[in-house]
Amino acid sequence: MIRERGYAAMSGWAALVILLAATGVGLWQMVLNIQADNIGFIFAWALGVTFFLLMLAGLFMVNPNEGKVLQLFGRYIGTAKEPGLRYANPLYAKKRISMRVRNFESGHLKVNDLDGNPIEIGAVVVWKVVDTAEALFEVDNYENYVHVQTESALRNMATSYPYDAHDEEKLSLRGHTASIADHLRKEIQERLSRAGVDVIEARITHLAYAPEIAAAMLQRQQAGAIIAARSRIVEGAVGMVEMALEMLSTKEIVHLDEERKAAMVSNLLVVLCSERGTQPVLNAGTLHH
Repeated sequence: MIRERGYAAMSGWAALVILLAATGVGLWQMVLNIQADNIGFIFAWALGVTFFLLMLAGLFMVNPNEGKVLQLFGRYIGTAKEPGLRYANPLYAKKRISMRVRNFESGHLKVNDLDGNPIEIGAVVVWKVVDTAEALFEVDNYENYVHVQTESALRNMATSYPYDAHDEEKLSLRGHTASIADHLRKEIQERLSRAGVDVIEARITHLAYAPEIAAAMLQRQQAGAIIAARSRIVEGAVGMVEMALEMLSTKEIVHLDEERKAAMVSNLLVVLCSERGTQPVLNAGTLHH
């Protein structure tokens, strides 16, 4: 693999001053030789002025967070990163590579989750180039490579988890966004490492069931929520009944046989677990009638 190596380009301002001064001297000498009608020296200084003007092509600008990849007839020379006006061999080809932080937002991809349910998922990736040589020479088009590999990693990650999990300890796309984002970032980074790209962050921006099953999945989620709420209500009601019987027995407020306890438990559970407010019934008779 071609690794990045630095290139210490000389100051462009110094080169500019020297070349302009040399060009001025050449023009002045041409004028003097024209006045002296010295044809040989006229052509010599004309060639010199042309050479100095061609040498000005070696000037190039490096912006902050940018690299200029230098090549000589296809051979990689190095990367100039120091910002400012720089100078290098005029024969060097200079390719600009931005090293600034960029965003890529994928489209809404339709995939199947771990349970086989069709879902729509989208993500945004924050990335930047850290190795200009790899970005330019290891892949054909590093920007397109980032886009394609990001969508491929997103598809692969989505098939590894269910959309929603009823077990809280089991990872799901909807319930564990931080862990899913970390997994997505690592998987994208593995695919882009050979392109000289560093993935700073990856986050899911869109997650939904596919339209053809959205209504059915909504009913299933509602049913799951109702079951979970009922389970919590029953658990609390049983605890309250147990506490009531224990307090009645400890304080000896009333003595109940097993049949009376069963009736009391039944009545309390009906009161505590009912969705509607219960209607009280007053007993106007004796304890057993």
